Amino acid sequence: MEHNRVSRWDIAYEWRAVALLSLGFGLVGIDRFMIMPLFPVMMTDLHLDYQDLGHITGALAVAWGISAMFMGNLSDRVGHRKVIIPAIIVFSLLAGLSGLATGVGSLILIRAVMGFAEGAYTPASIIATLDASKPTRHGRNIGIQQMALPLFGLGIAPILVTQLLKVLPWHWIFSVVSIPGLLVAYLMFKVLRNTQASPAAQHTPTHDAATHKWTDVIRYRNIPLNIVGMLCWLTCLVVLSALFPSYLIDYLHLSMQQMGYVLSAIGFGGTIGTLVMPALSDRLGRKPVMVFSVIGAAVFLFLLMRTGANPTFLFTYLTLTLLFVFSLITLTVGPLSAESVPAKLMSTASGLVVGIGEVFGGGLAPAIAGYIAKHFGIQYIMHLGLAALAIGFVVALSLKETAPSRARVQAAPAVALD
Repeated sequence: MEHNRVSRWDIAYEWRAVALLSLGFGLVGIDRFMIMPLFPVMMTDLHLDYQDLGHITGALAVAWGISAMFMGNLSDRVGHRKVIIPAIIVFSLLAGLSGLATGVGSLILIRAVMGFAEGAYTPASIIATLDASKPTRHGRNIGIQQMALPLFGLGIAPILVTQLLKVLPWHWIFSVVSIPGLLVAYLMFKVLRNTQASPAAQHTPTHDAATHKWTDVIRYRNIPLNIVGMLCWLTCLVVLSALFPSYLIDYLHLSMQQMGYVLSAIGFGGTIGTLVMPALSDRLGRKPVMVFSVIGAAVFLFLLMRTGANPTFLFTYLTLTLLFVFSLITLTVGPLSAESVPAKLMSTASGLVVGIGEVFGGGLAPAIAGYIAKHFGIQYIMHLGLAALAIGFVVALSLKETAPSRARVQAAPAVALD
């Protein structure tokens, strides 16, 4: 029976769904992060300071986090399609409105509402990707889906935006992102299916398709650990992506184009990390890849802190730092959360991990970093990321393995004894 079910796996739907969910998450990345390389220009026009930049970044993250916590559970109850499609329509339209902001207040409001829609999309899209994927391809497919955010939002967007500034005012640049989002929403409406809990139960070692209270997710060991881990990974990511452009221009005195080039390393490093490392975890296990990634991120962040105004070295170390940071984020919100809980709690678990991580790691960290930059000097912001990784190392060592391949290997001796 199991063999027949696996042989009938709908590979065509798997790839269509993964492709569309990836495009959607890529648009989330563009909408969220295209504002970062525009900050130095917007600061002049809207009279912003470093603390304002921290608040603008933090407002979106807090709204994203609160939404993810509740909308993940809603997705488990009503189905992924009813959350994913409205969310992508709303955040695409609101991204365009960011260009109409006239000051810090209106910008915070627009970005917060946009963050709420993006937070709804995130956990639902993660679990929809896993639901469409054969269990032996969980790590690889969630890596492909998550890869789109750093590739589009942090890799392509900084270069595109800084080049567009030569021919368009920053207000108009925001408006170009709405149309692709609406097109992807239409294609999702035509293609995406709602899945049932019974087949989805294969995604978890519990094989549990029963209904549970949403608070039950905390009982599974990896979920509290993943929450703390996300605080650490997002602190590192948001500090580097939000204030690093100003660090490069104001402290290292790079040009706008050099800044765009260096900042794109976040996206390209993140793209490689999300594509390669989760796929590797399908074979080696989630926990070994997590531990290795924390060590790698800390080593290259330390080297980045000690690098002067050399765009090539800055690009290289930033690429490698974010390769490992995005590896950590992808495994934490995807397989390590979904594979640890019953099928009807998968979106809830991912949403809780994403949500709390965003509220505190994504919301408070840039505000703290903004305070540090304003009162002590922007060159000290990376110390905050290094401290977060030190805590994250302890978290990674404490995780329970969830990869199906590793579970089979661990079960093999018991089978042999039988």
